[in-house]
Amino acid sequence: MCGITGFYGIGNINILQAMTDALAHRGPDGEGLYADNQHPVFLGHRRLSIIDIAAGAQPMWSHDRRYCIVFNGEIYNHAELRQELEARGHRFLSDHSDTEALLIGYREWGRAVCDRLNGMFAFCILDLERNCLFLARDRCGEKPLYYAKTAESFSFASELPALLLHPAIDTALDPVGLQKYFAYGYIPAPRTLYKGCSKLKAGGWLELDLATGNLQDGIYWDFRIAPDTALGNRTADSLAEELDGLIRQATARRLMADVPVGIFLSGGIDSSAILANACRIQNPALVKSFTVGFDEPSYDESANAEQVARYFGTDHAVRVLNMAAMGAEAPMVLDGLGEPIVDPSLLPTYFLSKFAREKVTVALTGDGGDELFAGYAPFKALRPGQLYTAVTPPWLHRGLRRLIDLMPVTGGYLSLDFKLRRSLQGLGHPASRRNPAWMAPLAPDLFEAVFLAPLDADTLYSEAMEAWDRAGGDMIDASLDFYTRFYLPENILTKTDRTSMAVSLETRAVFLDNDILAFCQRLPNRHKFAGNTGKVILRKALARLLPPDVLKRPKKGFGIPLLHWLRQYMHDQPPMAADGMSQAGVTRLWQEHMAGKRDHRLFLFGCYALQQARRPAA
Repeated sequence: MCGITGFYGIGNINILQAMTDALAHRGPDGEGLYADNQHPVFLGHRRLSIIDIAAGAQPMWSHDRRYCIVFNGEIYNHAELRQELEARGHRFLSDHSDTEALLIGYREWGRAVCDRLNGMFAFCILDLERNCLFLARDRCGEKPLYYAKTAESFSFASELPALLLHPAIDTALDPVGLQKYFAYGYIPAPRTLYKGCSKLKAGGWLELDLATGNLQDGIYWDFRIAPDTALGNRTADSLAEELDGLIRQATARRLMADVPVGIFLSGGIDSSAILANACRIQNPALVKSFTVGFDEPSYDESANAEQVARYFGTDHAVRVLNMAAMGAEAPMVLDGLGEPIVDPSLLPTYFLSKFAREKVTVALTGDGGDELFAGYAPFKALRPGQLYTAVTPPWLHRGLRRLIDLMPVTGGYLSLDFKLRRSLQGLGHPASRRNPAWMAPLAPDLFEAVFLAPLDADTLYSEAMEAWDRAGGDMIDASLDFYTRFYLPENILTKTDRTSMAVSLETRAVFLDNDILAFCQRLPNRHKFAGNTGKVILRKALARLLPPDVLKRPKKGFGIPLLHWLRQYMHDQPPMAADGMSQAGVTRLWQEHMAGKRDHRLFLFGCYALQQARRPAA
């Protein structure tokens, strides 16, 4: 795991050094710079040593110096690629570097190398043979890649703060990106918070012609649900057996490292599945698992995690967090995001990463399980929501919302008043906008109060509506598409990457293995969600591995007591309104929240995260 940056065109070695230094937390083990003032091409790299520690330094050149790479991530099938490339006559200089396998793979297959990679990655290759820069990002977007193109330059970086150090970039806020941030809780690619910056989509590539400055882009892989009749006709036992084998194989691939590896354990199905499979591969006593708990009981899952760890006999460690500790470090954590997300769980994720980093350099996660196997609560609301819309006239819906707003605002985990407010917030929208509206930090009907030039709902939620339309009318498939293509890369994986890399910890998502992705794309959704229960086939696949109470345990997010946290740490003054926002509108919502009259916790957290991200660099 590393940080990469670089540019073509105007600039100098001092700019490259500053951009690379801004990524030092992603790679504390080494630095590499390449500057060619003649072309002019500049490449920077910060290294966190994981694989082939002795020979993996970057920028890495081919033996004839026609190709050069800066790479962030891990290629899990690099040994197989290396064997195939050696059979084709290619010569390797390293012992087992996945970076070199990728570089020589590009030399052999060009852009098509991306189709062969099983891993998480973002990379840039300087191709002197074709006089171009080629960049790509992994299928699900585990590794970030931002870029900017102007008339005079092209620049890229693993994180926005590094990219923004290039002087050619327009750092004005993008008004559409800003409103989508409050509509989704994140900004869907290719937009970012800034007019001059873009985010490469998951499964995407870029190619810059160094002679003409022409920039091409494309998608080499796209998550698309295509149910396979033959797969659907197989028995549930057969499918569960196949999935069991795929998870075990994916876990084994991600345990590969030349440094200590551990596992994030919440006690839920996904992380417990990873732990169970690691214990099938390694001696359980040598498997390190990590959990953080809270001093607020309704949010604490540490007892569940300890139960699972005892069941398998792992080397388990727990740390209990309190709000004062999180509050003290919250500004620093939010500063490190670069591009903010409205997900308060990023705070405990940071502390979990920091805790694990005391003993390991790599941690396996269960990210992707909820998105691929329909684990989220909104899946249970799809059909009831359809019925509600059919029988509830708009005037009655508005009345119900006003009635629910009279309920006291409480701060417990998924309290009744919170669930009722969120449910009705989404049910006021067409089915195509319902998933993001359920989760929106700012209720769509409040945009006019907060923004000076509010976008219409169809523009705000255009990405979600496109996902709905391409599913062909199936609500489950449309929701699976939305959560996997948008919520997963833009929120979940962004959160995990930024918080873990802030403490130089590499995380690996087992469920995002190529073979598991392909299985889920072909699997009919009745094996994912049935009888108001999600993760149907996953539970069956794990039935022989996990205790029954773990398999029956309801989904519980990695939340914090945000309501009380905001009242404690934002009680003195409202957040500052960004350009294009109404300070009066922001202040009104802050006052309602602080007085306990309304629940605007996610909006206010979003404002706070945005405010920290926009602070001038020290």
